[in-house]
Amino acid sequence: MATNSSEHVRLNGAIDKLARGESIAGAIIYDFSLFAAQQFATSDLDFIILDMEHQAMDFERLQTFLLGMTDRAAIAKQGNLAVRVPALVRIPTYGRDLNESIVKQVLDIGAFGVMFPTIETKEQALQAVRSARFPQPVNSKRPEPRGLRGNGNMPAAWLWGMSRPEYSRRADLWPVAPDGELLLMLQVETAEGVNNIEEILSVPGIGVLFIGPNDLSYSLGVPSGAPEHEAAIQTVLKACKAHGVPCAITVKSAGVVKRLEQGFRVVALGGGGLQVQMDAALKAARSQMQR
Repeated sequence: MATNSSEHVRLNGAIDKLARGESIAGAIIYDFSLFAAQQFATSDLDFIILDMEHQAMDFERLQTFLLGMTDRAAIAKQGNLAVRVPALVRIPTYGRDLNESIVKQVLDIGAFGVMFPTIETKEQALQAVRSARFPQPVNSKRPEPRGLRGNGNMPAAWLWGMSRPEYSRRADLWPVAPDGELLLMLQVETAEGVNNIEEILSVPGIGVLFIGPNDLSYSLGVPSGAPEHEAAIQTVLKACKAHGVPCAITVKSAGVVKRLEQGFRVVALGGGGLQVQMDAALKAARSQMQR
């Protein structure tokens, strides 16, 4: 029997699948309109990433979009607060930049996770994790890494459908907090990041390690798909497998099956909306995942 209590339900559908060992497919999007919110909320995607790195950093538009993602009919039908297509936000600042205030704003508004561009060192990865966690109470079973996020009067609790104390408890990073509902994606997209991948992955709290193939090719100084480029991608993938961290990469329909066969557990489809190309890639991903 369905329950209306969020206590017994995983809210973040992407984390739910990853925790059960499944692969997931999402999309990086650039359209923050209410029409797009409705379209993506009812799609077959497992997550979306709102790109505020290469698009305008507009917190009010983000708030409106997240409200538009609230599918009241679906919530009423399933009888709980689970979100099948959680929205994450890619922030504009690199790992080497000061970004705590931006992370706080994005999470306070109600996002289910954050993507950090260009993480290159262990120290940057640790700072990303700390910025997305509330400071833990003295009796916490998972006190490290120590959180830095401020706890204020935020709309996120209302958007998630719970009290502020309950939100503060559940808005932690998976998998360092097994019941956490926030997904942290760290992008490795430079030669330095590849060289430091083992140290980066040693930081607890990384939900997904995301390879940025385009910027990586620029950093390496070789075309996308060149042997050196692919070797770097495989280096990161191998390290992710060894550390048990889901590895992600952007794909097109022609390459999605190949990447899933290689062991990528998260694929992100490019594009501003559910165009023909994205839909084809999503169908190919689903076919491979169901084998």
